[in-house]
Amino acid sequence: MPQPQKPEQEARDKIDELLTAAGWQLQNIDELNLSFPGVAVREYPTDVGFVDYVLFVKGSPVGVIEAKKKGDTLSGVVDQTDSYLRSKLKHIPIAKQALTFGYVSTGEETMFYDIRDPDCRPRGVFAFHKPDKLAEWLQEPNTLRARMREMPPIITKGMRDCQIEAITNLEASFAKSKPRALISMSTGSGKSFLAVSFIYRLIKFAGAKHILFLVDRRTLGIQASTEFQKYETPDDHRKFIELYNIQLMSSNTIDPVCNVTITTIQRLFSMLKGTEFDPELDEHSAFDLTLDNDPKPIEYNPTIPIEAFDFIVTDECHRSIYNQWRQVLDYFDAFIVGLTATPSKQTLGFFKQNQVMDFNHQRAIAEGVNVGYEVYRIKTNASVKGGKVEAGEYIDKRNKMTRKVRYELLDEDLYYAPTQLDKDIVMVDQIRTVIQTFRDKLFTEIFPGRTEVPKTLIFAKTDSHAEDIVNIIWDEFGKGKDFAKKITYRTTGETPEALIAAFRNEYFPRIAVTVDMISTGTDIKPLECLLFMRDIKSAVYFEQMKGRGTRVIDSNALQLVSPDAKAKTHFVIVDAIGVCESDKGDSRPLERKKSIPFDRLLLAIAAGNREEDYLISLGNRLAQMDRQLSKEDRKRIQDVAGVASMTELILPLFTAFDPDVQVETACKKFATDNPTVEQLKIVTGELAETVAKPFHDPKLRNLLIETKQLLEQTIDIVSQDFVLEAGFNSKAKEAAQQYVQSWQQYLQDHRDEITALQILYSQPYGKRKLTYDAIRELADTIKRPPNGFIPERLWHCYDQLEHSRVKGQPKSVLTDLVSLVKFTSGMADDLTPFIDIVEHRFHDWLQQQQQSGRSFTPQQLEWLQMIKEHIATSIEITEDDFESIPFNLKGGIYKFSELFGKDYQRVMDELNKVLAG
Repeated sequence: MPQPQKPEQEARDKIDELLTAAGWQLQNIDELNLSFPGVAVREYPTDVGFVDYVLFVKGSPVGVIEAKKKGDTLSGVVDQTDSYLRSKLKHIPIAKQALTFGYVSTGEETMFYDIRDPDCRPRGVFAFHKPDKLAEWLQEPNTLRARMREMPPIITKGMRDCQIEAITNLEASFAKSKPRALISMSTGSGKSFLAVSFIYRLIKFAGAKHILFLVDRRTLGIQASTEFQKYETPDDHRKFIELYNIQLMSSNTIDPVCNVTITTIQRLFSMLKGTEFDPELDEHSAFDLTLDNDPKPIEYNPTIPIEAFDFIVTDECHRSIYNQWRQVLDYFDAFIVGLTATPSKQTLGFFKQNQVMDFNHQRAIAEGVNVGYEVYRIKTNASVKGGKVEAGEYIDKRNKMTRKVRYELLDEDLYYAPTQLDKDIVMVDQIRTVIQTFRDKLFTEIFPGRTEVPKTLIFAKTDSHAEDIVNIIWDEFGKGKDFAKKITYRTTGETPEALIAAFRNEYFPRIAVTVDMISTGTDIKPLECLLFMRDIKSAVYFEQMKGRGTRVIDSNALQLVSPDAKAKTHFVIVDAIGVCESDKGDSRPLERKKSIPFDRLLLAIAAGNREEDYLISLGNRLAQMDRQLSKEDRKRIQDVAGVASMTELILPLFTAFDPDVQVETACKKFATDNPTVEQLKIVTGELAETVAKPFHDPKLRNLLIETKQLLEQTIDIVSQDFVLEAGFNSKAKEAAQQYVQSWQQYLQDHRDEITALQILYSQPYGKRKLTYDAIRELADTIKRPPNGFIPERLWHCYDQLEHSRVKGQPKSVLTDLVSLVKFTSGMADDLTPFIDIVEHRFHDWLQQQQQSGRSFTPQQLEWLQMIKEHIATSIEITEDDFESIPFNLKGGIYKFSELFGKDYQRVMDELNKVLAG
């Protein structure tokens, strides 16, 4: 009967197996043959005893392995391993001895370190590194961990403050050789751009050769790939893809020349397991895929060694650290960076509490990175109480898979609970009632004053439920098939990616219905409404779904897909299921005193109200206002409040009630690590008093109220109007005359105070160079009380008084103000819309170019037309303008300079001078 092996021998057998798999040639000392690329020699003699293994690469000793039996703790063995690394090997010339790498292993657990690393310490590894990797590391002048202590300053141009802070903190973590780092940033704060930015720095300055970017479904991989492709490096302004190779995996082969590999975690899991992969699994979220009850662990795979990647960036990491997928992260000897908007306790635990950035939703709203939301509740009888169908009634029975319908006569009463709706029971009228109510209340209560359906995302329970919803939307809104689309994994015809792109960038569809395909990660900035027709139990998942609506968008970009939208100041959750009422932590919206007008809210706080709901609501309204402010309005408010940014005014209104901030403040104030309830109460009151202090100033309150009034219109949807009289009368002309005279006097009195007027009145003709900012300043100044000059009204007054000299109606663009000033001051004989003036001048300029023998290609003419239209509405064009729509969509300043060559700057200057006059 064979004797059982000793634990020490079992460990060595397992170590031998791992070494062989990693490409090491195993030898005993008496069979030494160092002609192989990598040799592991057992029981090698040194001047301090026999070391379990010495590793040779290309004939030179590079490292040692100390073997221990399974169950032994390894950290205490490191000193013994150190002594071997410092020892003298017998039979080897001293000049060839450079022992650098230390391993301690039981075969089940292995630790590794490189003595050249600063503050070197062992780290756990899944298996042994291949010989060629150790050889590669030895050729480098210093180690990756050393290089990460010498990162150059961040070029911050074009970056948000939160992104700068995140990279700074992340690189500080790398410098301390912390293996895992968590970046928690609110949805819409630019995590993808952030990731590409720090990846670029890791490749260029830290010398990282291979970086893995993990996603949980292919759609997000495509999104990440697009971010890399459009990223322009901040130092030499080249495209990332001009400098480095990226791979979006669509097969089971990792391209070794690629610096960045993007793949789903489920594909990489399959590759490590060596199993055949179904590409359809790439299209589903890994988190939602069915798992084995007892998934087999990953074994070492020599085709994908543990050192394949230097860094792993895992997007939506609150998903990837669970169940079998975590094995992928544990396999590689790499730094791991997690990105998420919703970290859970498990997430923080996996990343060893090393949260290098915590940029939450409230802070994101205060800094203008996110918008807040309001909740509109729709309750139906069936969704609250369920329903009943009496015996003797005919009902439809529909197959869940095929959707084939048959009829059945009930022989007993059918009762069903609200939770059975749209799963076991489909009550068509319940869906129809919700959709009808949404339609009827949309333009009166949910988005008052709007005329077009805002971009709306509906969350359904199942694919079949989504199908029912889409069909009812088509009926109830009376629109065509493009108006509403289902976007799920079972979408047929158009691909989900194409549908999402259309939902994001085009007018249609106005409404998208999904189950979970757009619930996380997908960027739909114009989205203004979320309609929940399914309940969500997970707090993390619910926060992710809400995050679809939080993203900010430039007003001009929003109006390209939603023309009647002025600005995205907030989004609306239409709750038809009670999703906001179930216990998911503090999911309340920031607007908590909706019925209290802005002026009364300010007055209440000035009078001493320090309730959390009052201060949070004020912060929310100021954040919404900030999204619409001009630079001049923002500067005025900041000056009066004595702050450097609106964030300084808004953010404290939120953080005063943050438990972490309260505890931290109490610890400092009372010099304790465990503040009492009474101490926390004192600190909370002091924090509330501090954040309310600026609003004691009536000058600030009045300025805020006045500014908000200028941003809003009151819409009367109740009264009806009718015509009393049409035509001009003497009183109307008299009022017009007084209004124009006041305007003329105002220009005369302020001609030396306002930049635009100084330029128009004081500068010689050749030096008159108006800017958009100067005209904006003039427009903002004249509309303020007590002046209240409105360009459109001035135009119509002149039309009443001097009709023959008014050539056309105002186009309601800012530049029409230039025409008004010039006409009023006598610099122009007629009052002509500025757009018409620019059009006429452009036509004349083109004729002059043709007469002088200069011709333009169709593509050049297209660009000249775009420049003309920009000047007509913005008074001038600069190189910075080429980074905005529509220029950036056609290649920006680089394409313009390519089309016009060295002449491009002269063309810009000439058009500015000729068209703006």
